[in-house]
Amino acid sequence: QGGEGRDEPATGATPARETRAPFRFDYERFRRSLRHPVRGGQRGEDPETRARRMKIKEMMKFAWDNYKQYALGKNELRPLTKNGHIGNMFGGLRGATVIDALDTLYIMELEEEFQEAKKWVEKSFDLNVNGEASLFEVNIRYIGGLLATYYLTGEEVFKNKALELGEKLLPAFNTPTGIPRGVINLGRQDTRSLFSPCSGMSWSWGWASAGSSILAEFGTLHLEFLHLSELSGNPVFAEKASNSPAWFLSRVEKPQGLYPNFLSPVTGNWVQHHVSIGGLGDSFYEYLIKSWLMSDKKDSEAKKMYDDALEAIEKHLVRKSAGGLTYIAEWRGGILEHKMGHLACFSGGMIALGAEHAGEERRQRHMDLAAEITNTCHESYARSDTKLGPEAFRFDAGSEAMATRLSERYYILRPEVVESYMYLWRLTHNPKYRQWGWEVVKALEKYCRVEAGFSGIRDVYSTPPMHDNMQQSFFLAETLKYLYLLFCEDDVLSLDDWVFNTEAHPLPVNHTNFKA
Repeated sequence: QGGEGRDEPATGATPARETRAPFRFDYERFRRSLRHPVRGGQRGEDPETRARRMKIKEMMKFAWDNYKQYALGKNELRPLTKNGHIGNMFGGLRGATVIDALDTLYIMELEEEFQEAKKWVEKSFDLNVNGEASLFEVNIRYIGGLLATYYLTGEEVFKNKALELGEKLLPAFNTPTGIPRGVINLGRQDTRSLFSPCSGMSWSWGWASAGSSILAEFGTLHLEFLHLSELSGNPVFAEKASNSPAWFLSRVEKPQGLYPNFLSPVTGNWVQHHVSIGGLGDSFYEYLIKSWLMSDKKDSEAKKMYDDALEAIEKHLVRKSAGGLTYIAEWRGGILEHKMGHLACFSGGMIALGAEHAGEERRQRHMDLAAEITNTCHESYARSDTKLGPEAFRFDAGSEAMATRLSERYYILRPEVVESYMYLWRLTHNPKYRQWGWEVVKALEKYCRVEAGFSGIRDVYSTPPMHDNMQQSFFLAETLKYLYLLFCEDDVLSLDDWVFNTEAHPLPVNHTNFKA
């Protein structure tokens, strides 16, 4: 997997179907290559840890049962009004919560609920839809969720749906640079052949500067697209996702070694110099280190890009507040904005994951940095009345790790902080991370749990809170999964075997090649 396809140009001239032996992925052989049972084998933890894990499992069952009762087939549950929400991100696709929840239900051994979700995918999940979808969101939630569930269960329906949907995303790459645009119309397809350049229309988000592509969006396709090639035997997915961004970005001029958030898919030039590790930039960096890990540490180009990027981030963006909190600022044309978004709080986990594989001197420095950033994100929770963190927090005007603007005080059930707790627990076994995770569980129960599900809140600094009436699909995919894993033994979805995509869907490390 890794970077094999990266050096050869994508010819586009894949031989016609008839001349190739039908490809079959050897699932049994894949399962034998895993170093640990998927749901782990070690038991013997203390009763308190088990009780806490069971509580999180109960929360997942509650979130799912209410979604199933009031919103099955819609994208999300609106728990206060007890109905479903469709939204416009997924271009006519439905059931985002089903696809996002599948692997979590499976890992938690919620068998009956998993079967309900699987049945919906078999009977009701329609891919023949028309509408504009976010390439990024469809990839991380739908493709990621389907791939992970196939790898966990071996059930062909998940693989087939992933490949069929993956084909519909390919037209987004038809740009002069090969860097995909952000929006794809899932309907207008020429599906005569997998190998004809499809005519699905794609364009960029209206608000992205001047028709540019967003770093986190085109940089967050690699893991899933490598697996689409792995499962189909068709190299086109891996070529599309590998050749354009990595090839391009390793060569394009970067201000101070930093990657701005907006790039033109037409010219390949940066459109404006805004850099952030939070929204718009975040998962680009995450997928560099994870591409290397998923390739069984063979994709050295991705590793070098990650190392260089982290070095530039340390030098130009990492700062310490007057009160001693380490944070990652945002950079606008050379001027720092002393603000960190909740989305940027994943970086503690990412830096810890990368540190594990760095040289001795950097390893300690990066582990310390990861712990400090995670501590800062914990402070953003601890300093609020609800003990849940705001969408963004600042380090200016005397306030630290607090939201200072009304528009940034909401919490929408986001996972990034508990994601970092999970990684830091696994890599250090410092009990404070479990303690911090349990604080989040108690806060979610107290302030976000309502009669028919879980809801985000509009202001983390006011109690009782106003609810936003939305149970996000990522709450089931990520927040509850990471909390559950925080209270599991390390061999449940072991980091030796699995890499989590940016929606917490586990994809396997490529230990060997599984063509049957």
